[in-house]
Formats: sequence, C-alpha cells, structure tokens
Amino acid sequence: MSATSSQDLLADLQWRGLIAQTTDLKSLTEAMNKPITLYLGVDPTAPSMHLGNLVVCLVLKRFQLAGHKPIPLVGGATGLVGDPSGRNEERSLNDEAIVADWVARIRRQLEMIIDFKDKSTGAVLVNNLAWTKPVSALEFLRDIGKHFSVNQMLSKDSVASRLEAGGISYTEFSYQVLQAFDYLELFRRNNCTLQIGGSDQWGNIVAGLDLIRKVEGGSAHALTVPLLTKSDGSKFGKTASGAIWLDPEMTSPYEFFQFWLNCDDADIPKLLKVFSMKKHSEIDTLIEQLQQDPGARLAHRELAREMTTLIHGKSACDMAEAAAKALFGQGDISELDLATLDSALSQLPRVEIGKNQEIPAWVDLLAACGVVDSKSAARRIVKEGGAYLNNEKVVSEDFTPQKSDFLHGKYLLLRKGKRDLAAVVLT
Repeated sequence: MSATSSQDLLADLQWRGLIAQTTDLKSLTEAMNKPITLYLGVDPTAPSMHLGNLVVCLVLKRFQLAGHKPIPLVGGATGLVGDPSGRNEERSLNDEAIVADWVARIRRQLEMIIDFKDKSTGAVLVNNLAWTKPVSALEFLRDIGKHFSVNQMLSKDSVASRLEAGGISYTEFSYQVLQAFDYLELFRRNNCTLQIGGSDQWGNIVAGLDLIRKVEGGSAHALTVPLLTKSDGSKFGKTASGAIWLDPEMTSPYEFFQFWLNCDDADIPKLLKVFSMKKHSEIDTLIEQLQQDPGARLAHRELAREMTTLIHGKSACDMAEAAAKALFGQGDISELDLATLDSALSQLPRVEIGKNQEIPAWVDLLAACGVVDSKSAARRIVKEGGAYLNNEKVVSEDFTPQKSDFLHGKYLLLRKGKRDLAAVVLT
C-alpha cells in the first residue's frame, strides 16, 4: 500500500468527521504505508448490534477496502462482565448461554458488513472467550493485573464518572484490564497494531497500548470515532419506540428504511458522510440537492436505500420502499407480504374487529380509529373525494367493507386525503 493511499484513507475519515482521537496521527500514517491488521471489539450485551455499533463497523470496512486486514472481535468474555463506559449504573449480567447465542447473532450481522472471504484482506472473527476462559484468576492477576496501576485506572473517565454517580463494582472496574488483555493477545497472535472504537473507549484502548509496551516491549496505535449525535445534541439512533437495531426481528426492514427517510434535514449532511460509502463528489451532490429542494428528500431516500440494502439486502430494501409508496397510493398495497404489512401498519392508529363481528361502515371505522372527531366529519371526507380503502376511492357514505377486502385476511388500510392513515385489524 502506498503512502498516498494511507493518507487518503485518514484524510477521508477526517472529512467524514470520523476521527475523535489518535495516539499519533503521523506515526499511524507511516505504519499504514503497508497493510496493517486492526481490530474492533463489539460486546454482545443485546441480541443485536444497533446504529451506534454500525458507525464504527463501517470505519472497519473503510480500512478493509483500503487494503488492511480487519479483526472484528465479539466479546464473549467481556460481554459477561459489562463495560461501565457511558453508564451510570451496573449492567445486568446475562447467563453464558444467552451471551453465546448473542455472539452468534452478531457474527451474522458482521458478515453483512465486512468481507470475510477476500484472500488478502478477509476479516477474521474472534471471540475473546477463547483466550480469557482458560486463564485462571491467579494467572490473570500475576501475569496481567500486576501491570496496572490502580491510580491510573481510577482516573479513566468511565470509572471516574461512575464513582461520582455512586460507585462501581470490582467486576466492571476490571473491564479495562480485560480489554487491554484482548489487545495484547491480538498483538501476539495476529500482529494486530491498531484498535478502533467509539470515543468512550479511549481509556480502555490506551490501557491496551500500555500493556503491549510493558509485556512485549512493542508499540501499537489507537483511533476512536466520535459518538454520533443529532443536530439538537440528542443521541442518534434512538426513537420513541427505542433503539434502531440491525436485527430484522427487532427493527423490521420497513422501520429501518423509514428511520433514514424521516431523519431531520439538518442531520442528513453529517449522516451521509458518516454512513454512506459513496464518493465525496456524490455526497456533495446529494447535499446540494437537499439544500435546493428539501421537499424531494432525494438525499434521505438514497441513504435509506444504501443502508437498508447493506444490512437487510436489496430484496428487503425494495419491499420496504414499495410499502412506503403503497401506503400513500403510489403502489399496489395488495402486493406487499404480510410481514412487511405488519411492520408498515404497526404504528398507525387502529381499531380491532373480531372475526365474528359485523363490519361497520367506512365512516364508522374512520371515526373509531380517531382520524376524525365524528362520523359526520368522516361523511364529509367521502363527499369531498378524500376517502380511501386500501388505496381505492370510497364514493358512498354508506360503503361497508367486506371480509374479502381485508389484506391477507387481516388488515384494512383507511386513508383520509393524502397522508392521514389508519388500520383496521381483523382479530
């Protein structure tokens, strides 16, 4: 790898706002004149990664595309302990079997993002349980623990903030020692000389650098990525219903697509730079289009397509986009599969009808869903030509749906005008 390409990669990361801290940028640039091995740790503290994890995973992908060899580490050991970073209370500890299942799930997600097959830069997935579990407590204290100063450990931001908030257990206090041990082992086993992570991991990563120097007399590097926030300062990747997960069972492809489509205009330039793999010129063009015609949401849609395809595949992305269009009369809603329809209608106002119950008239249903204040208001919508059932115009105030109208034998989609939607569910 040439010096120019290493400079280009780091310059690209800086342009995208993806560098928070590095130990020595000049030294790292020089080291990257040749392909290096780097790692990113992800702890299985849930069945899935979320958008915060995705930010750093994509940085790992950028290094791989530039010719470097990535090691995604799934923390089967550290996941049993709990990282105190960014938390004000102890993490609930999970059984080993649960953590093992989450490790497997996260591996499948990583395989959607990182290339594991390339002969020269193919990723190597590791689990730190492999080298942590065989070591006895006495061996760990003698061989690893002796290299750590309690004074230095107490000064780490993640520990200091917990002490101010009321205290920290020895279990979570020891997390930085375990993560440092990971870096040492990967330095030994794989000649890994760079660890990347979120900026809240800086203290843990630097602890690993110190351990490598003390035990092996070696040197390595650290690079952290800023924690992503919205333009209003709030945490990115959170919605009213919770985190945006990469697992389709936890956040459906439709919800995932809609999340990007509905991001605030002010956040899109930053999100394009952080998440998109497009070239600078393509991103600049999308930002310019956004500024000239924000209502078209071209940049939002491009980002939604790119991210949904990356995480869920093109077929799921196409279905999610088709669902979004179909809800508002721009496609055939009857062509959507039940899973997509379940997701697309899940957040709408709704009313449930029993299978043996008589189906009310359209105006009664719309009023029952709360889209209008009264049946008389619903009748007025029909008269004005703004009433729809499954995207078909309702022309009679007395129109009553039939059971054959229910999509997949389960749903009716009611629409008032262009954008006010509601669902009727046959239970």
